[in-house]
Amino acid sequence: MDPSSRCISVLISSATNKYWIIPVLVVLLAFSAYFSATETALTSCNKIKLKSIEANDPKRSKKATKVLALLEKYDKVLTSILIGNNIVNITASSIATVLFVSVLTGKEDIAPLVSTIVMTLVVLLFGEVTPKAYAKERAESLAMTFCGTINFFYIVFYPLGWLLTLVKKIFKPANSSTYTEDELITMVEEAENEGGIDAHESELIQSAIEFNDVEVYDIMVPRVKVIAIEDNYTMDEIADVFKQNGYSRLPVYKETIDSVIGVIHIKDFYELYNNGGNDIKNIIQSSVCVTGNMKVSAALRLLQKAKTHMAIVVDEFGGTAGIITMEDIIEELVGEIYDEHDEIEELIRRDGDAYIASGTENLSELFETMGKEPSDEEQFDSTTVGGFASEQLGRIPMPGESFVYNGLKFTVMKADERKVSEVRIEFAPEEEKEDEEVVEE
Repeated sequence: MDPSSRCISVLISSATNKYWIIPVLVVLLAFSAYFSATETALTSCNKIKLKSIEANDPKRSKKATKVLALLEKYDKVLTSILIGNNIVNITASSIATVLFVSVLTGKEDIAPLVSTIVMTLVVLLFGEVTPKAYAKERAESLAMTFCGTINFFYIVFYPLGWLLTLVKKIFKPANSSTYTEDELITMVEEAENEGGIDAHESELIQSAIEFNDVEVYDIMVPRVKVIAIEDNYTMDEIADVFKQNGYSRLPVYKETIDSVIGVIHIKDFYELYNNGGNDIKNIIQSSVCVTGNMKVSAALRLLQKAKTHMAIVVDEFGGTAGIITMEDIIEELVGEIYDEHDEIEELIRRDGDAYIASGTENLSELFETMGKEPSDEEQFDSTTVGGFASEQLGRIPMPGESFVYNGLKFTVMKADERKVSEVRIEFAPEEEKEDEEVVEE
C-alpha cells in the first residue's frame, strides 16, 4: 500500500467509527449522478422546445431562458461538468480504496483490486448509465430544474475549464468538422423514425438536401415527348395543339425540332388569334438553353434570371435533347404537381403483387415500389422501365417476351420496332428465379 493510503487509513482507524466514510461515498456518488445527468440533459436539449416554453409558458420561461443561455456557451459549460464529474469519481475511488484497505485487515494487497471492481460497477450503474438514461427522456425538464446549479459549477470550474479550452485550441485541427450531406439525411431519417417529423416533411427536407445533386437530364421531358410547333403552322393548327395538350407554353422550331427558335405563351397566342392576327413571329419569346449535365439548381437560377418558365435542353452536338420547365424543377422538391391534363399514376397495381408499368416509368421508383432495390455495385445505362427491358434482352423486345431479374419477372406487354411502351412486373415463381433470362413467346 502506498504511503498516502496508509496515512489516511491510520486516520480512519483512529476515528470512533471508521465507517463514517460510507455516507461520504454516497454523497460523492450522488454528485456523480448529478453531473452525468446534467451532461446528458444539456446534450439532448431541443432548442426549439425550449424557445417554445420561453414564449408560451410564463411559469417556466425564465428557466428556459437560462438553459438557452447555457447552450450558447455549450462547450465551456460541458467542460465544467466533465471536470466536476471526474473530480468526484476520482475522489470516490480513492476514498473507497482506503475504506477497503481498512476493512480487509490482513488482505491489504487485494484491497485496491476489490475497490476497483466494486466502484467500477457502482459508478457505472448509479453514476453513469441510470442517470443518463433518465436524463435522456427528460432533457429539457431536467436542464431547467438544475440550470442554477449548472451555472454555479460553471463559474467554480471556469478557470480550469478556460485552461483546458486553451489547450484544446492548440491541438484543434485547422478545419472544424461539419455535417456531410449523408449525415444530414441520416439525421432527418432518425427524426422521422422518432416521430419528430412526418414522412412528407422528411421527404421534403431530403429532397432539398439532395437538390444540388440532381442534373437536368434526370428530370427533363425527353425529345420524343416534347410537344412543339413549327413556325409555319396556321393559327388554327396551333390552337388545336394548345387545346389537345393543355400546355401554357409551346416551343417553336424552324424545319426540325433541333432548331428551336423560341417559345410562345398561350395568353399571347389567343390575344393575337382573337384579334384576327395570323403571324406568330411577334409573339415568339426567346428561349433559354441549358445542357443535360447542368445541375437543376443552376437551371432554376437561370430561369429566374431570364424570367421564363421553360428552357431547351441541348445535347453535345447542339441538337434538342428535351425541355425542362419550372414545374419540373419544383416537382423535384415537393413531389408531383398534378393538373387536369396529367395522368395521375403510370404505375398501376394489378392482380395482387403484379404491376403494369409504362415504358417511360422511372426504373428506380419501380424497384423501390417492388421492394427490390439493386445493390450499389449494380449500374444500369437505362433510367426507364422500357429502356431497362431492352438493355437486359440486348435488343428492343417484342410483346410477350420476358426475363427475370432480382426475383422479378418482367413481361413486355406493348412494344414496336422503336421502343417498349408497357411492361408487366411480378414476383417470379421459384422455378424461374434461378434463370436470369427467361424468354417466352
